[in-house]
Amino acid sequence: MTNKLTKKEINKVYLRNLFGFQWGWNYEKMQGLGYAFSIIPALEKLYGNNQEKMKKALKTQLGFFNTTPAMSSLILGADLALEEEFEMEDETAITGLKTGLMGPFAGIGDTVFIAIYRAIVFSIAAYMAQSGQVLGLLIPLITGSFVLWVRYKFIYIGYNQGKKIATEFADKMKVFTEAAAILGLTVVGGLIPSVITYQLDVTYEMGEVTLSVQEMLDTILPGFVPLAIVFLSYWLLGKQKMNSTRLIFVLIVMGMILGNLQSAFGWLGSLF
Repeated sequence: MTNKLTKKEINKVYLRNLFGFQWGWNYEKMQGLGYAFSIIPALEKLYGNNQEKMKKALKTQLGFFNTTPAMSSLILGADLALEEEFEMEDETAITGLKTGLMGPFAGIGDTVFIAIYRAIVFSIAAYMAQSGQVLGLLIPLITGSFVLWVRYKFIYIGYNQGKKIATEFADKMKVFTEAAAILGLTVVGGLIPSVITYQLDVTYEMGEVTLSVQEMLDTILPGFVPLAIVFLSYWLLGKQKMNSTRLIFVLIVMGMILGNLQSAFGWLGSLF
């Protein structure tokens, strides 16, 4: 590696993450497009003269991503360190790092920067503003500036910690990659029942006995219906000319059709 990231590229990544991270939000990749947009200055520095690696890096960075925006700086920083050290020799480690950290960091970020921060700061500011105090206007600006500073520090903390991972585990990168991949798959698996909430609203009655199909499935295998939908989606994605965008429309059409059939065929429509 002759190209090393400097403060200039890292600061550009920070600014893009700050102002453009949510611009490309969509239902297929969520923040994936914004993440790739944020990291482009670093990729240009590292792979600008190697088009093949640049395309491979962009394709890797365009994967699914979703976390609290304030916490994304930490992940970006660690990602920069791995990109700088290993280039695109092992994109699985980069994907595993992103996927494995986005879930836990989202839980922390939503609590600290959304639930606690907004509730406390804006409650105090609103109360003071209603009392006619100018400080009620200044408090959100002051605390907002502090959050921007925290996000700036986060990207360098992530970068420095990522460098430690890259240097201390350089001879054990295969083990780290496998661990990151397992962690990533575990996080995605945990997202299935929390993101997909379809349920079977089917009840069988015989005399005084009532049996709820959904309760029975939850006893045998919780999250069975969401898991079945994921397996169906995975199977469809393996078909020729099927991609994530087309799959979304397929699921929408299936939901509309089965929903309209509910009155005629009972529980079948309740699947979607």
